[in-house]
Amino acid sequence: MGLGIPELERPPSEWTRKHLLGLEELSAKEILILLDTAEVFRRLMLEGRRRIPLLEGKTCVNLFFENSTRTRTSFALAARRLGADMIDFSAATSSLSKGETVVDTAKNLEAMGVEAMIVRHQTPGTPHLLAQNLRCSVINAGDGPHEHPTQGLLDIMTIRQRFGRIEGLTVALIGDIAHSRTARSDIWGLKKLGAHVIVCGPSTLVSPRWAELGVEYCYNLDDILPRVDVLNLLRIQFERQLTRPFPSVREYAHLYGMNRERLARAKPDILVLAPGPINRGVEVSPDVADGPHSAILAQVTNGVAIRMAVLWLLICGGQRG
Repeated sequence: MGLGIPELERPPSEWTRKHLLGLEELSAKEILILLDTAEVFRRLMLEGRRRIPLLEGKTCVNLFFENSTRTRTSFALAARRLGADMIDFSAATSSLSKGETVVDTAKNLEAMGVEAMIVRHQTPGTPHLLAQNLRCSVINAGDGPHEHPTQGLLDIMTIRQRFGRIEGLTVALIGDIAHSRTARSDIWGLKKLGAHVIVCGPSTLVSPRWAELGVEYCYNLDDILPRVDVLNLLRIQFERQLTRPFPSVREYAHLYGMNRERLARAKPDILVLAPGPINRGVEVSPDVADGPHSAILAQVTNGVAIRMAVLWLLICGGQRG
């Protein structure tokens, strides 16, 4: 397109995927392509390039059936910075209330000339179903507790920026593992790039069966803290739980919250992440959330770059597959 950016002249020949449904199905090479491409977009944004018209004339749709702030806004901003038009779909005011199916709704939107559909739905597998029924690219923006691939990618990108690598690091995911789509995407991506992953939380939220995925599980944060390089503090998702998994929020914060005292017992260069929204005083204390070990806002910045990379690679590279 003549933008003077060699890395963005065309998508890498190794990239042929049309959809991004989860990190479980990606190879380590494909994950690295996404990360490296996102780094190019991040560099350009830091240089002040707010518009990179690689998707001029293309149209994307945010098809969200659950609430979202960061992911929805991030995808919208990513599309617009690439020159694409973005349509925000509201399920509450759509024909779904008249009995139309999700597939028929998506097909009608596609018929208006859409190249990519970003889907968030409370039912696992919904993006996969749409990918089987649509010609446009489908991006999973969270399907119930199953996966959230772009969140996993931006987490991994943030870790790699701090340490320069993923291989050999120990990354602990703390909290509501049972209901976390972020945990699942993080596990698939981190394991494929050579990290050791620990899941930690109350026994009601951390099953020993996680070991079947090749991760370590534990129930005591203080036991593992001295050997952890990265902590990813997951929100307790009360909206997905049928019963309260622990006696009180206060007890959870006492046992699993990252605070100044715990930080003092951790590695000097420990990195603290949280996918958000964060509950200050529960998963993390304000002084840690806003302190030098935290990269929570860097994750948000990286989210825009990751989603720009995803949109460009799927729309322009995936058509070859």
